[in-house]
Amino acid sequence: MTVEVVTPAPRDAWAQLAAADPDVLVTQTPAWTDCLCAVTGARDVSRLYDFGSGRRLVLPLVRLRRRPGFEASFPPAWGFGGLVGPAARTEEVSAVLTDLRSSGVLSVRVRPNPLHHRVWAAARPPGVTVLRRRAHVVDLEQGFDAVWKHGFSSRARNHVRRAERAGVTVELDTDGHRVPVFYELFLSSVERWARRQHEPAALARARARRRDPPGKLRHLLADLGGAARLWLAWSADGRPAAAILVLQTANAHYTRGAIDAEVAGPTRAAYLLHRLAIEDACRAGCRTYHMGETGFSPSLAQFKEAVGGRPREYAEYVAEAVPVTAIDRAVRTAVKRVLRFRDDG
Repeated sequence: MTVEVVTPAPRDAWAQLAAADPDVLVTQTPAWTDCLCAVTGARDVSRLYDFGSGRRLVLPLVRLRRRPGFEASFPPAWGFGGLVGPAARTEEVSAVLTDLRSSGVLSVRVRPNPLHHRVWAAARPPGVTVLRRRAHVVDLEQGFDAVWKHGFSSRARNHVRRAERAGVTVELDTDGHRVPVFYELFLSSVERWARRQHEPAALARARARRRDPPGKLRHLLADLGGAARLWLAWSADGRPAAAILVLQTANAHYTRGAIDAEVAGPTRAAYLLHRLAIEDACRAGCRTYHMGETGFSPSLAQFKEAVGGRPREYAEYVAEAVPVTAIDRAVRTAVKRVLRFRDDG
């Protein structure tokens, strides 16, 4: 197959292909890459693939500033990348992975939209490493009433009603003025997750601040043209209880959540937030409500499935000149063993 490649991808072509992709996510748009580069100092090395006969696809891709020789679509904590445009064919995905493997870069990682798993799995050429992943996605095609009646479990619906009876109020922030409130909740959640996983709290906070600094959240809310939507729940006595960050365009993507367990637990405020965010996405005409990476945590999967999420097995693809990924995983496993770290949530 003869393929022409242009890098960085021309923005007008990228925007046209994103508009033609029914599964496109905010993270796959040019504006997201601009935001990523502004926050992290990464360089846009996106690639436009022209397969001839009018077939073109874009791969959002960045070169990491602090890791010379590493490229990603996308780095950890920056969502899904993968190909953008009309449904990719197996031979096209295979050509893209082959191109990345021969690019001369030390390591290239691609985490595609979970809905496209079958074609990526079928297209993987030899020498490309597969990292198993699992996400959850809510199908919105039948509208909110169908999601509420058949997607939400009876227990989740009761939790929503409980939050409403408890006097929980909800605020939608699209300009970033509530980022400080969200961030306090977020760090509180990080510490709680750290205790559960036997991870030192200081280490967990440092990692969270590195991956999700307050400036990143402000950029998302300021630079994405209203696509970032921060939902906050307040208890009846005015205390912040829970918050979720949803990215919304043709499809919605719940990407961050945080709660104050002492306030949100009794009121079940998080369930009310997802109910309202999903209804909002349906009203906007979104086809899906992605709930992000679940991994293999039973408790996280249980929560997502209670509000209509269905598991999507998929994979991240790594093309590299030396076995960097295998070495990195071995080191991480050894450290977790020393810390008695638990991944089961």
